[in-house]
Amino acid sequence: MNAFERLAEQRILEAMANGEFDNLPGHGRPLNWEDDSAIPARLRLSFKILKNANLLPEEMQLKKDVAALQEQLAGAPEAESQRLRRQIRDLETRFHLLMERHRRYLSNPASRHE
Repeated sequence: MNAFERLAEQRILEAMANGEFDNLPGHGRPLNWEDDSAIPARLRLSFKILKNANLLPEEMQLKKDVAALQEQLAGAPEAESQRLRRQIRDLETRFHLLMERHRRYLSNPASRHE
């Protein structure tokens, strides 16, 4: 777990201890992991196929890969650190380009067919 994740976890635990989540809608009820209502209809089947094959969408795999490299970077010697930082930058660049492509696609109604 990197420093950011530890800080986030600490803040979440503090908020829970202070009761800041007690009045949220659905408090105390189980989550519905099969609810795909937030996924656009044209993507639902594709996402279901990926899920059944235990595959992640490319953007999620990139985030996972970056997190793994950041874990390695935490204890790496300096010579290795430069290589890991370069790999992290490359993956983050790919992620941002992919997200920009998604943003453009979603902002262009002519490119969508539902």
